[in-house]
Amino acid sequence: MNVKSKVTLVLVGLVVVLAWVFSVSAQEKPSDNMQIVLEKIRADKKLLVAENMQLTEAEAKAFWPVYDQYQDELFLLRTRTVKLINDFADAYEKMTNDTAKKLMDEYMTIETLGPKLRQTYLPKFRKVLPEGKVARYYQIENKINAALMYELAKNIPLTKSAQ
Repeated sequence: MNVKSKVTLVLVGLVVVLAWVFSVSAQEKPSDNMQIVLEKIRADKKLLVAENMQLTEAEAKAFWPVYDQYQDELFLLRTRTVKLINDFADAYEKMTNDTAKKLMDEYMTIETLGPKLRQTYLPKFRKVLPEGKVARYYQIENKINAALMYELAKNIPLTKSAQ
């Protein structure tokens, strides 16, 4: 399986899991089966990263703990993005100015958190990897994020008109 196919597979799985998380958001805990699916997707993404990073043994030992911390925080940000999309879709037919303002404020917050998160982790990745591999890792994450955002955007209805 080529890299593009693996990225697509990981993204489709991630989108499905994130969409499911919010379709059952009334539940306090996801089912054991969904936790298994989520762990599988994270493992697939990790495998994709591993195959493309070509880490030495020493680099891998230092990189993976930082990667795991970053992924935990990135997942929270992506979960927040999916919630925003679902909230927007739910409010679409009855959008008020107050609701639109709240949604836009949340959108702007999320949009500022992504670069802050990447900036926060940049020195951590630089500490454990040579600069070229840091750039490669950020490139992999950017490609995955772009494809994920493209998939998520399909669920965003266009507003009818400004009020």
